Amino acid sequence: MGLLPLTEKNFDEEVMSSPIPVLVDFWAEWCGPCKMISPVIDEIAQELTGKLKVAKVNVDEAQELAVKFGIMSIPTLLIFKKGKVVSQIVGAMPKEELLSKIQPNL
Repeated sequence: MGLLPLTEKNFDEEVMSSPIPVLVDFWAEWCGPCKMISPVIDEIAQELTGKLKVAKVNVDEAQELAVKFGIMSIPTLLIFKKGKVVSQIVGAMPKEELLSKIQPNL
């Protein structure tokens, strides 16, 4: 399953109404650390299919969402459960560390 691109239009439907937790990656094309963490997020999306929905928000294309969730630096990953932010992860990190922060929210 590929990563779902999010916009203002589909955010509520895909994230707020999701029956499973959603990891949302706030990123931008020009962000080096975002590019470093992107393959890790892709792997996690594959490994946790069915347990975790993984989506991306390009902060340049969806500035309203970045502002709404107070995104100050990228990459920022937010984990939503039942429409609420339950965890925030800022910055690039190794896969094991990222998984250790995601697992408690599954």
